[in-house]
Amino acid sequence: DDARRAEAELVALADELGILLAGPNGQGVVSTPANLCAQIVAPYPPAGRIGVASQSGNFVSSFMNYARATGVGISRAVSAGNAAAVSVADYLDFYADDPATAVGLAYVEGITDGRSLMERLGSAARRKPLVLVKGGATEGGARAAASHTGALAANDKVFDGFCRAAGITRAATVEEAFEAAATFATQPLPSGPNVVVLTTAGGWGVVTSDALTRDGSLVLVPLPDDLKTAIDEKLPPRWSRGNPVDCAGGETRDTIPEVLELIAGHPDVHSIIYLGIGIQANQARLMREGGFYPDHGLERIVAYHERQDQRFAEAADELSRRTNKPILVATELAVADPDNPGPSTVRATGRLCYSSGNRAVTALGHLYRAAEFRRRRGL
Repeated sequence: DDARRAEAELVALADELGILLAGPNGQGVVSTPANLCAQIVAPYPPAGRIGVASQSGNFVSSFMNYARATGVGISRAVSAGNAAAVSVADYLDFYADDPATAVGLAYVEGITDGRSLMERLGSAARRKPLVLVKGGATEGGARAAASHTGALAANDKVFDGFCRAAGITRAATVEEAFEAAATFATQPLPSGPNVVVLTTAGGWGVVTSDALTRDGSLVLVPLPDDLKTAIDEKLPPRWSRGNPVDCAGGETRDTIPEVLELIAGHPDVHSIIYLGIGIQANQARLMREGGFYPDHGLERIVAYHERQDQRFAEAADELSRRTNKPILVATELAVADPDNPGPSTVRATGRLCYSSGNRAVTALGHLYRAAEFRRRRGL
């Protein structure tokens, strides 16, 4: 009772002074365009275009940690706390019209007025992409949410149906939510479902093809004959001659940028997933750490291989901008060796380097479904 009275007095004072009150019981507010860091828990994120609003302060920190790790930055981040005066929906409504923000990213669990929340989330999603992860989706999680926020979780099937109808991207995990938001913030929307996978190793292409097939909305498009003929000029006869485009170890100095350009330039291709960046630089690392470096000409060889992966990342970025098509780059080196020139250059271009083909497919699926929703609604 004392806490509730104190909260009511705080809200009344804020209203009297004509100021907005974030919280109480939150972790603070961040705004990178204003160089503002008014929070009690680290870290401060790099500047970017993701606007975060969360009922849990810890998840604000989690999203900012992911921003620091990936280089895909944050515009605003607010922990709503008890939301005595301003709610998560209020922040998302602001982000939907904020020129510094490209996508809203929210964590919600306790819902006190489901109809009002859903109407406001739907309004925000019509104006700008919105990614949401919801706690309390299971019976056990709902009990935990009630003890955390003091509010009941909504029926999850009802909530999920509303998200689909409103064009809200709902993610299953916090990691998936951030990667979806990072994809909205850094990639163009695809104009269709057709995806081509370019890989420097066959196994990665196989599991990524499985993920594309399981997605249900993306299409692993059969390689058009004219594109196949054009790629024949760049790769040895043993290449896969299909989708995925498996280079089969036939890469020369310019193979990856040239094949990427052929694929991205074809009108039947709407998106690309490129697998295997960083392999040459990884080989260079092995040489650099060996006992013969830098003698015997190894220094020049190491520099060449590292420069190659840098070129490949820059080519993917440039082609995506020129063709206005998503090109998602994936490698486990994004996590295993983030300083590798491949993933580090992807980050330097402002894009997310996905840690696997599967995660790239998940993010691309969210991107495509949001694009289709907007096209159907004329948004």
